[in-house]
Amino acid sequence: MAASRSALSHADIVAQLRSLLPEGQIVTDEQQLKEASVDRFKKYQSVHGIYDGPFPVAIVNARSTDDISKVLAFADENLINIVARTGRTGTEGGLETSVEHTIVLDGSGLDEIIRIDAENMQATVGAGVQLQDLEDELRKQGLTTGHSPQSKPLAQYGGLVATRSIGQFSTLYGAIEDMVVGLEAVFPDGSVSRIKNVPRRAAGPDIRHIVIGNEGALAYVTEVTVKVFTYQPENNEFHGFLVDDMATGIAAIRSVVVNGFKPSVVRVYSPEDARQHFADFYDGKVVVVFVAEGPKGIVQATSEEILRVMGGHPHTVVDPKRIESWFDNLNWGVDKIEAEKRAMLESNELGYTTEVSVDWSRTVELYDSVMHRIRTEFPAADDLTMLGAHSSHSYQTGTNLYFVYDYTINCEPREEITTYHEPLNRIIVEEALKVGGSMVHHHGVGKYRAPWITQEHGSAYPVLEALKSVFDPNGIMNRGTIFPTDA
Repeated sequence: MAASRSALSHADIVAQLRSLLPEGQIVTDEQQLKEASVDRFKKYQSVHGIYDGPFPVAIVNARSTDDISKVLAFADENLINIVARTGRTGTEGGLETSVEHTIVLDGSGLDEIIRIDAENMQATVGAGVQLQDLEDELRKQGLTTGHSPQSKPLAQYGGLVATRSIGQFSTLYGAIEDMVVGLEAVFPDGSVSRIKNVPRRAAGPDIRHIVIGNEGALAYVTEVTVKVFTYQPENNEFHGFLVDDMATGIAAIRSVVVNGFKPSVVRVYSPEDARQHFADFYDGKVVVVFVAEGPKGIVQATSEEILRVMGGHPHTVVDPKRIESWFDNLNWGVDKIEAEKRAMLESNELGYTTEVSVDWSRTVELYDSVMHRIRTEFPAADDLTMLGAHSSHSYQTGTNLYFVYDYTINCEPREEITTYHEPLNRIIVEEALKVGGSMVHHHGVGKYRAPWITQEHGSAYPVLEALKSVFDPNGIMNRGTIFPTDA
């Protein structure tokens, strides 16, 4: 357990926080502090009531940018670690408290939809606005965010931007970094920076990207302006196909994408992964899924290209209604999280994922190497109940692979991470880096992929390291996240 560097005691920190903000915004309830010490990376331990600490000294529920500024300035002056959070759907330990006397700074109270500008096709929201709430308001005006991660019912904009999130329609609309127009952020010394909303500019490096994806290790996102799009669901066309192997599926989606077409959904599921999504029709095959979305003419042209490309590969056509039904139930919210908790307690079953990205030319090689290493080297391979992967986000130059693994836990709850999740995660990360891919596609580095950050960036790592030294010279922002530490 790492010790705090602050000279202030636990009681002193709480007292000073209460002098900065109203009493009701400072939470010191023991159970809430325990729950705030982890994110979903440790979901199995959490469901068993296991919290090993270190625990935060307090949760501060901010209500404004000024609240964020005051708390950060106080923490910076007194060398107190800060963990920034909003929607709490993180999965890589980014919300985990790594040192004693940490303050968890929660921005869920910055929940105002500030402006929807239909003429300029953008919306401005506070960091605590839920993605689903903004989407619901936009739909009333015939608009959409185009952003739909599985966490959509729970995720909030501060976390979406800070973790460089992506949604299920990314091949058409892009990821969050493609959607952000401008933003407001607070740096550790309490200074507030606003990056104005313009369509594009060439006034030096794009400084939005100092903040986007910083995971609370450099700054706190307080306000975001994002692009919005016309919503035309009546034109959607769904396509599903069964093919013999991953190589065929990957070749098919590559052809569609590199030929210049942008279906909103482009996916390939290995047979093992397909079994849990399409058990009633996958027939032991690889499943290829497309959704064509947008104006009617573009949808028709996209569908024609999908059918043309698939015509060049042996395949079986899936009823489009089955694909549409599957997709309508893909997102998870509180109900699915509670069902997952019950399953963990009742059957000791657990599922996790590790997502990476890779060039087209090495995608199948990466898939094969990961499958081989896990099946032959993973010590607890007999406990695996499912091992598969899917590609769900594609680009002109390559795609992602989202490895999925389920297992029966035959160890003490406290040992689950080290027995199963960490070694599986390590194999996937190592193999992705070996073929020149990225160790993380969209879940963020957190604290559990930080050991590979220098290998990920290579000779460019000093650029990233310099950002930390300049913007967080006292090292108070989310210690251990992105930037590794032995402390």
